[in-house]
Amino acid sequence: MGNVFGNIPSDLSEEVFEKLAGNEKVTIERIVSNGHCSPDDYWYDQVQNEWIIVLQGQAKLEFDDGRVIELSQGDYHHIPAHEKHRVAWTSVEVETIWLAVFY
Repeated sequence: MGNVFGNIPSDLSEEVFEKLAGNEKVTIERIVSNGHCSPDDYWYDQVQNEWIIVLQGQAKLEFDDGRVIELSQGDYHHIPAHEKHRVAWTSVEVETIWLAVFY
């Protein structure tokens, strides 16, 4: 048993990625961001589909086709495999807690 809002490290100088569950086909991961973003000109190009939800905080995603989406608490989005994207911004006022499901 665990709590997705528990055990947040006090040092968030680096983004935190924590695998919560999974097998060879599906991974469920908690991500904790605090002002983090992808490096300039870096695009995620994943071999798996990704479903994300922001449980706390806010974030902005950019896609290589020019789309930008803003996510707040409760917002979710599906990112198909190989859809290039990057994290453009995350809140610094409160930690952004994401749940990501890769499948």
